[in-house]
Amino acid sequence: MNEVRVSIYEDNPMLRESLASLLKLKEGVHVIAAYENVLAAGSQVKVDKPDLLLMDIDMPGMTGIEAVRLIRSFNREVAILMLTVFDDNHHVFEAICGGASGYLLKKHISSRLFDAIDEVLAGGAPMSPSIARMVIGSMQTNTKDPNPYQLTPRELDILRSLSKGNSYKLISAESAISIDTVRTHIKKIYEKLHVHSQTEAVAKALNEKLV
Repeated sequence: MNEVRVSIYEDNPMLRESLASLLKLKEGVHVIAAYENVLAAGSQVKVDKPDLLLMDIDMPGMTGIEAVRLIRSFNREVAILMLTVFDDNHHVFEAICGGASGYLLKKHISSRLFDAIDEVLAGGAPMSPSIARMVIGSMQTNTKDPNPYQLTPRELDILRSLSKGNSYKLISAESAISIDTVRTHIKKIYEKLHVHSQTEAVAKALNEKLV
């Protein structure tokens, strides 16, 4: 059996070292890197090629949630286990919707980390019952409402085109509208999806099957 390659993203140096030391006790696991932030997470994941990421949610410069979305834009295979201090349903739910594989409260690291790793590597999704209820509720909501963000048909067409990697110029030509009008529609799409960039919009559209 090949060793499981693990990268750690944690801004607290003591906890980062503790995680690395703890993982040395688990057979078959090899810590390949430990970083204090996720500012270069995209390139690091491409170079390091980890099987599992242990990622703090709250980090300076860029949050773990933003990093998950970025990583999922090019890598759907790596398992991502989020670490958080609080049982903050909103942020954990946001991370899971962004592509996280599961999460673990930091106060449970010493007693539950190994089980959580085994579960996530086996294809499971370790999470608390309250988060599981939120995920199920979201799925039910999306089933009842295929367009929960009230996007117009034109906005859905443009979002679909963005998801294919098309440029503003190409979208303009396809839709027979000016580039300025395309920009206006995209700005409205961002507002409705509560995102701030094309990458976030496309990731959300694909994760939530809006297109």
